[in-house]
Amino acid sequence: MFLLYEYDIFWAFLIISSAIPILAFLIYGVLAPIRKGPKKHSSYESVFVVFDVETVFLYPWAMSFDVLGVPVFMEAFILVLILIVGSVYAW
Repeated sequence: MFLLYEYDIFWAFLIISSAIPILAFLIYGVLAPIRKGPKKHSSYESVFVVFDVETVFLYPWAMSFDVLGVPVFMEAFILVLILIVGSVYAW
């Protein structure tokens, strides 16, 4: 049996999770109107993208929470806490 078969799901997830944000930015660049002004550079849009990408990383963790246990829960909690502190600072 091929030894790297177990990594097929990992590679598929990596490719899909990398392609979705890239496609979202490309579609946004093509379809969205061009805006100029101070609101364009507001932290709201940046925070939305950060939490959107965070969801991509937290979803696999949530699906295997019962296997991973409390230490990984603490790591995910720290990640969310860092992002919340950063968004409060930017606000």
